[in-house]
Amino acid sequence: MGRILLKINQRFRDLQAQKNKEFFLTLLASGHQPLKHVNEGHIYQPLDHFNRQNVKTFPQRFIVNEMYWQRPDGPVFLFVGGEGPIYDFDVLGGHHVDMAKEHRALLLAVEHRFYGDSINPDGLKTENLADLSSQQALADLAVVHQYISQSFNLSCRNTWISFGGSYSGSLSAWFRGKFPSLVYGAVASSAPVKAKLDFSEYNNVVGLSLMNEAVGGSEKCLAKVREAFVLVEAALIDGNFSKVAADFGCCQTPRNPDDQSELMQNLADIIMGTVQYNEEGVLMSIKELCGVMTHESEEKEAEMEAYNHLVKLSQIYRSTSQELCLDISHEKTVKDLMDTSLKTRRRAERQWTYQTCTEFGFYQTCEDTACPFSGMLTLQAQTKLCARVFGISQHSLPARIAFTNSYYGGDNPHTHRVLYVNGGVDPWKELSVVQDSSEEAQTVFIKDTAHCADMSRERLTDHHSLRKARQEIENHVAHWLRTAALEKMNNRGE
Repeated sequence: MGRILLKINQRFRDLQAQKNKEFFLTLLASGHQPLKHVNEGHIYQPLDHFNRQNVKTFPQRFIVNEMYWQRPDGPVFLFVGGEGPIYDFDVLGGHHVDMAKEHRALLLAVEHRFYGDSINPDGLKTENLADLSSQQALADLAVVHQYISQSFNLSCRNTWISFGGSYSGSLSAWFRGKFPSLVYGAVASSAPVKAKLDFSEYNNVVGLSLMNEAVGGSEKCLAKVREAFVLVEAALIDGNFSKVAADFGCCQTPRNPDDQSELMQNLADIIMGTVQYNEEGVLMSIKELCGVMTHESEEKEAEMEAYNHLVKLSQIYRSTSQELCLDISHEKTVKDLMDTSLKTRRRAERQWTYQTCTEFGFYQTCEDTACPFSGMLTLQAQTKLCARVFGISQHSLPARIAFTNSYYGGDNPHTHRVLYVNGGVDPWKELSVVQDSSEEAQTVFIKDTAHCADMSRERLTDHHSLRKARQEIENHVAHWLRTAALEKMNNRGE
């Protein structure tokens, strides 16, 4: 995942927090005091759950909201943290919070180990990252389950449901799969449960979404994007490095192949991020992007039109993200990834890159003809970072990814009472469970919707398909809670 796409992912989380903050302020204005019921805590977790001789621990952060909870038997809604910090707003806003209000649930958000504040002072050094894995994260959740159950005097009468989106959606599904006695049902939104080394399908879906007229795309839009990347590549081949740097507002001149790949990755990221989050207000929508790319102009150099439109897109990105220039230094990318200091709790690039190298792959390559970007986005270029930053050999990656899929079941995970929710515009749907392969897996597919859109609170601008999907999710959760209650009554009667 390129540097800009990681930033866009972070911005999506920040934007969700901002929207929830605005909602929270309206609650305050109407005399409610939601924060009165929100408490933050830490639990000291074993660094390695699978090695009893290792007594080292790290502090794991969690947030609880008791505002809606009906003591003592109300359910527990667990929001699983992913590759970044958790916020108060994870227990104050969002679709799962609306459902918690309806079902009188206790809300709990748990931060993922090695992200946010849930990290040791020396935790990011490579030798310590050995303890960063999804398996350890699931064991953390099991320990938190026990801790919260003791703290709140919970019993088997309290039904747990887990929620998550993207990587944390996968964790939500896997937690239910690996610890079925702890969590009764799970919602997994936009969850890439299948690990894949060469995830070329990602960019193929980006291309299809740019053509999708239902979301403002067109064949012309895709053609212009392809043409623009061909023209940028041609300019680099011709040695027009300074012109390209000036046109795209680069911080450096892309003289060497690594910096040229970095520039191409950045430009592709802007389009990938737009498609992934389409109408979530993170960058622009597909419709707006295609508007820029297909705009008819009067200029004399018609053959450079697509190139100039891509220049315009990069300007829009820089102004919305308040970046003075586009950082295309490959050495700086490597240096940033090798930085083990804990300057900011929002840091996630190093940790997430480590997880892609050791467990998931997910490398969004552009080596086949269906990809609308530059062939410079190779698997070789992306996996080279694993060796350079962490000393993880590129040859070891296929076996690591095969292990992840055999451990969890890939995209046929045989999970019972897990609801997989995916959007038709979202490239990550390719690694999720989209069709019911058995009675066990349950799916909701939202035709023209982007990544994790169902997790937000309802908005007036939401499409009918998104509203309908949220209703389906609510029906599933309500059904699980009813079934759990009946099972408990029957057990009591025995």
